[in-house]
Amino acid sequence: MIDVQSQKDNRQIPIDKVGVKNIRYPITVRDKENGFQQTVASINMYVDLPHDHKGTHMSRFIEVLSEYRRKVTLENLNTILDELKNRLDAESAHLEVTFPYFITKRAPVTQAEGLMEYICTFKASSKSTKGRDLVIELRVPITTVCPCSKEISKYGAHNQRGEVRVTFRFKKFIWIEDIIRLVEESGSAEVFSVLKRDDEKYVTEKSFENPMFVEDVVREVARKLEADPNITWFSVDSENFESIHNHSAYAYIERDKA
Repeated sequence: MIDVQSQKDNRQIPIDKVGVKNIRYPITVRDKENGFQQTVASINMYVDLPHDHKGTHMSRFIEVLSEYRRKVTLENLNTILDELKNRLDAESAHLEVTFPYFITKRAPVTQAEGLMEYICTFKASSKSTKGRDLVIELRVPITTVCPCSKEISKYGAHNQRGEVRVTFRFKKFIWIEDIIRLVEESGSAEVFSVLKRDDEKYVTEKSFENPMFVEDVVREVARKLEADPNITWFSVDSENFESIHNHSAYAYIERDKA
């Protein structure tokens, strides 16, 4: 049969990324407490396409992924990238793997256990001209209390749930749990999946005693990441889903420590 994808294209325009998106697939992730954790990821896979190629072979992306069924891990992303470049005759390859990661958290007073979900993304690329790159992104929920509201209000202060997104490059292996912990300690209080009345009292009072703007949150996270010699580059943003305003509050910091 005719291989249309391999036919010539005369427009002289190369494509930076072409491939497949939103593939739901089981993966294995390193777990600090249990060794490994099975989860389900949404995976994007791309390669570059030279100017004289009409199209890429989409089925080959799925074939490569199928060869690593349940073996898509942080440690073998480079192997998968190399296989993509080899099978698709490409100069560059890219993988984006987004998945829910679960950590058992204990309530601060009663120690009641519950699973907390965090959204993680591995972004890996391999380019013949620029080498390899790996970035991890984590989205961590927090609670904040508004310092201004606490200062001016007679009876209390408004509080809200927020989300901190941390993206970083690093020198050697790093535990997801350690970065999540760093972020959770940078808000007014943590978010839990299970809280009894004693726990609610503790969390409410702790957050009220530790009011923070989004500016405070990103600065606190940035301060800790700056002090970690294993982190070479990072960005951090914080968004508060305001409880009394019809908007979100937002702040962002990016630093290249190299």
